[in-house]
Formats: sequence, structure tokens, C-alpha cells
Amino acid sequence: MAQHTLSELAQVAGALLQGDPSRQVDGTAALGDAGPSHVTFCVDAKHVDGLLATRAAAAVVPRGLEIARPELVRPDLALLLSDDPNRAFTKLCALFATERPRPAVGVHPRAVVATDAVLGEGAAIGELAVVGSRARLGAGVVLHPGVVIGPDCEVGEGTEIHPNTVLYAGVRLGARCLVHAGAVLGADGFGFEPPRRLGEPWTKIPQSGTVVVEDEVEIGANTTIDRARFGITRIGRGTKLDNLIHIAHNCEIGAGSMFAAQVGVAGSTRIGRSAMIGGQAGIGGHLVLGDGLRIGGQAGVIGAVPGGVDLFGTPARPKREALKHFAAVERLPKLLERIAELEARLAALERDRTPTQKEHGA
Repeated sequence: MAQHTLSELAQVAGALLQGDPSRQVDGTAALGDAGPSHVTFCVDAKHVDGLLATRAAAAVVPRGLEIARPELVRPDLALLLSDDPNRAFTKLCALFATERPRPAVGVHPRAVVATDAVLGEGAAIGELAVVGSRARLGAGVVLHPGVVIGPDCEVGEGTEIHPNTVLYAGVRLGARCLVHAGAVLGADGFGFEPPRRLGEPWTKIPQSGTVVVEDEVEIGANTTIDRARFGITRIGRGTKLDNLIHIAHNCEIGAGSMFAAQVGVAGSTRIGRSAMIGGQAGIGGHLVLGDGLRIGGQAGVIGAVPGGVDLFGTPARPKREALKHFAAVERLPKLLERIAELEARLAALERDRTPTQKEHGA
């Protein structure tokens, strides 16, 4: 297990060290899990109680926190003061990260590679992987066991594909991408002509397009990206897709976007650059969504959205409006109780009115 001094950690993280520079640590851990050989982190003052109780050797904290909370200065806890503790701690996690096993360079004896496939220098093809006819793999591509690369696919240099991922025929996957286990790229889009009469079958519409994933995209486990009916379903450069996401046929996702788990995007929708979409959000079909928008978890988007907007709720609406709506809904039970009380009082007043009052409408 690799060990590093706190002085080395401060240099890597770009942080100011308060503590023994020669003390050594061998890993990272959360506040509550850290032991005397770990470095941990605290993003802001909300987690100070956990920081006070931690057994870690050192903690990455926001610069100035030690002044606001002097009780943090302890002989057994070194502080790594940073203007950006999240980013600093990420650098330390990378320092201690162990490299995951990879197939050896070359073709495993139990892999199947078409004779007319082209493999770049240093490609590693794992056990039971399949590379189809006329497929082209760039230099340093890694296929873990069970990966299927269909005919006429292209995979850019340095891309790594984890077990049991499938690229259907003709899919193009860019350079330096990372695809996690079980992802499916290029399955048919969900296109059917409705029956003309009740009881007749649906008629499948041929899906003759493809999928293009640009460079430096990460695709989570069991995520599916459907091929276009015609043309291209495109994932822009640098986009990061979490697990269990579905991107339907003919969608276009702008560069640098970030989707959390279980997002669903219906067909022919275009999403601009640098979009951030929370888990389980659903986006309707044939929509245009602008650059830089942010959509909260479980939101339902049913109309076009300009860039730079924060949306929440179903149907999705601007954040401030959505929060007012949520607050109003929370008040409904008490309002209903109040209405019932007022109705009862009104009914009692009606019963107590004298006949003369009732005749004259008093």
C-alpha cells in the first residue's frame, strides 16, 4: 500500500499544511470512517461536528475554517487548507487510487476478432470479447471480457469498454471514452406505425441511422443509446452519463453535459451544451432545450426550454415558480380543513336564522 507524507499531499492538492509535514498516510476516507492513517475532507462548516470527531491524520478543509472554528486546531489532526477543498481532495483520491485490472495487450486466445478488423497499436482484447467484420479500433483501446463490437464500428484511441457492453453495427465511439458494464449503443429506436384497426399489429419502422459518441465521453453501466431512425443519435464531446440512462433515437446531447441516473430522453430531442440533469428526470420528444440549463431530479419536461434556466417539478417550471407551487401544495391540507370549518360555521348560521330573517333575506 502506497504511503505519502502530508508534505507531499499538500503539494499535490495545492493546499497549505498546518501540521507535521513528515507524518505519513496511506489512503483517503470519509469523516466518520477515517482512521489514524487516512486523510479526509470537510467541504464547509455544516460538517464541523464530524470533523471534530474524526480520527483521521489530516483533513482537507476550506481556507479560513480554522480561524472561524479554533477548536479544530488539534495536535492529532493536520489541516490542509484549500480554496477549493472538493477539487483538492479529488486530487488526493487520484493519488491513492489503485489501477483496476485490465486485459493484457493483444488478443486473448478465447476472443473472436474478424480477420478484416483493424486493431491499433497496443489494443487489448479480453476473454470472450468479439470484434466484428471491418471494425476499426484505435491505439490503446481496451475491451474487457464479453464486449461485443459489431461490424463496421469505430472505436477511438485510448477508449476503455467494460464487460458485456454491446456496440451494434456501425456505431462510432470517440477517443478516450469510458464505457461501463452492460451499456448498449445502437439498439433500434422505438419506432412503430400504429395499427389501422383495433387488434391489428403494430408495424416496425426500420431504424437505419447510427450512434455517434464524441471524444472523452463517459457512459454509465446499463445505459442505452438508441440508433437514429435515419441520420445520427449524437452524444457531444465530454458529456458524462450516469447508470441506467436512456437516450432515444435521433437525440442530440450537447458537449459537456452531465446526466444523473435514470434520466430518460424521448426521441428527436436536442439538448444544448453543458446541461445538468438530475436523476429520474424525464424529457419529452421533439423538444429543443438550450445551453447551460439545469433540470432537477424527477422533473418532467414537456416543452421547449431556453438556455440558462433552472427547472423543477412536473410539469417542469422555473425554479422560483416551482418552489412557490410546492409551498402552496404543502398548505392545501390546512386550507381544506379551514374551508370545512368555515362551511360548518356558515351552515350553523343558516340554521339559526329566524323565519322573518329568511323571508327578508337578512
